[in-house]
Amino acid sequence: MSSSVESTATNENSSETSIRFRFSDYLGPAVVFAVFIGLWYLLSNVVLPKQKRFLLPSPHRVLTEGFFVWHSGTRRGLYPILMSLWDSAKIALIGLILTIIIGMSLAILMSSRRWFERATWPYLVAVQSAPILALTPLIRALIDGSTKQRLLVVVLIAIFPIVSNTLFGLLSADKSQHELFTLHNTSRWTRLTKLQIPSALPNIFVGLRISAGLAVIGAVVGDFYFREGGVVGIGAQIDVYRARLWGPELITAIILASLLGLTVFLVFGWIAKKVTGKWHISTRGN
Repeated sequence: MSSSVESTATNENSSETSIRFRFSDYLGPAVVFAVFIGLWYLLSNVVLPKQKRFLLPSPHRVLTEGFFVWHSGTRRGLYPILMSLWDSAKIALIGLILTIIIGMSLAILMSSRRWFERATWPYLVAVQSAPILALTPLIRALIDGSTKQRLLVVVLIAIFPIVSNTLFGLLSADKSQHELFTLHNTSRWTRLTKLQIPSALPNIFVGLRISAGLAVIGAVVGDFYFREGGVVGIGAQIDVYRARLWGPELITAIILASLLGLTVFLVFGWIAKKVTGKWHISTRGN
């Protein structure tokens, strides 16, 4: 009897804790969003002088003149922004796929060949550190076509997290498990597919989430510098709005580009949870 009472009390406490955690999960973002909107209004209506307030229109102006206007003149309204966003999203997705293929292949080779890791790692760090603006003339001279140029920018910006996290995961497999595979005289391919890659999955998905966000940034950056052939991505659209001082459209395009990056990041987080959530347990202190 007492055990059943204790079990009921435990279930009630766990349900109350779950409800409290769910409430805090929604309350925290709501409070931060309200503070963000308040600061936005403060900056646009109080802090900025009147002659500069067109640079940062208030939130209700962004809604009424940016989000709620479907099409109004050349490149104005939500429709041209969405079309540009779709073009950038395609570049980001294709570039991310190429980045995953190239990055994971490099990481696997680096994990299996020590000399290859030492020979390749400094150049990967250099690519990560090099400013894309400085490489723009070289990219333009070596590659024809704005689409290929933009894809290369995505790969250059997004490849390092995939390589570094995948390599770390592949090299972090348990030593005793390696010894067990050696005892059974397994092939290198079996060791890779049955031990190293499953052990590295949490790290791989961390790299994928980071690179997914960077792929969107790379697509936007590529739009700024490579827009030949009549292709206008969201980055080029943002540059047009900046040059013409169209504040509401500019903020709308920036918000939608940010939401694209957030969506891609969350999608890969959801995939990671589905793939590794059943056996990989993350812990968090109280």
